[in-house]
Amino acid sequence: MKKTIWIIFIAFCLPAYSLAGHLEPFRDVPIPEYNPQTPEKVELGKKLFFDRRLSGDGTTNCGTCHDPELAYSDGLEISLHYPTTRNWRNSPTLVNVAFHKYQFHDGRAATLEDQALFPMMSAFELNQNLEYLEEEIRSVPEYVEEFTKVFGDGDTTKERIAMAIAAFERTLISCDAPLDRFLQGEADALSPDALKGYEIFTGKGKCTDCHFGPNLADDKFHALQVPENPEHLTDPRIAATRRFVAKVYHFEEYRTLDEDPGRYLITKDPKDWKAFKTPTLREIAKTAPYMHNGIFATLDEVIDFFNTGCGEGNTVLKPLQLTAEEKEQLKVFLVEGLAGAPRDFTYPKIP
Repeated sequence: MKKTIWIIFIAFCLPAYSLAGHLEPFRDVPIPEYNPQTPEKVELGKKLFFDRRLSGDGTTNCGTCHDPELAYSDGLEISLHYPTTRNWRNSPTLVNVAFHKYQFHDGRAATLEDQALFPMMSAFELNQNLEYLEEEIRSVPEYVEEFTKVFGDGDTTKERIAMAIAAFERTLISCDAPLDRFLQGEADALSPDALKGYEIFTGKGKCTDCHFGPNLADDKFHALQVPENPEHLTDPRIAATRRFVAKVYHFEEYRTLDEDPGRYLITKDPKDWKAFKTPTLREIAKTAPYMHNGIFATLDEVIDFFNTGCGEGNTVLKPLQLTAEEKEQLKVFLVEGLAGAPRDFTYPKIP
């Protein structure tokens, strides 16, 4: 019975896309062979996702920065942090995260399994010792029983913890949005203004140059010269985090670093200086503020930024010359057209 429900869920969330513009079809949620998806594993991952044992002081969990009510973002400029520290980047939405080729704003993780462990052991996020976490989870009989059902024995390794969380995250799908129905042939799925916005999105606005496919993202990194937040530059805790991360990634001048190098810290390729991953646009109305540092509070600010050709020194985009009416229509499309069908969510009972 559970297997049948799982198949129905997946089928509901897999709309067929037309090849209009750069929008492409997809038939399945990517599932790696080494971590097959089962309802039991998803439920275990869901419990772990919301379990405060994942943090060093037992006060926070993955859901702290990835709230289901905010499309699994947190509504803050930069993520929440471990006491006495500050984070330095915005919490990206986890909606449709299963489709990302790279994880995090700088793409430092290639899989959800790898990604899941980073925030847990980060000194300025959950600040948990992963070896200790294994023992914390192993001390809970209910977890040992669930790990046995899912993995064949009760060994609560950090790798298995990450596999379960990744399985849960692969179910966080936004689907059956007006755009999906429109591309399936429902001509009136988009309102008149949203339809005009769609035409701008796929035409004059050049949005589909980077936002296409089932996730409306190109899995690439672009240096748009997003402005630094002046307030963040004067916070010594953020400066400490910035220098710490740069040191970890062997940036020689980490002590004098006063901006976010983006993808460059990972690749050391000059073209990646201040380059960040193209985000999905799914559920974008719920995921403000925007950009890697939350510098833009509203979609209007984001649209204005792109309309003017992005930041000074950017070589990726040129001014779009959208009129006030066209900008408003584009926003209507983003807000109305990319909002998926409502889905019920029930928080798990943590053992």
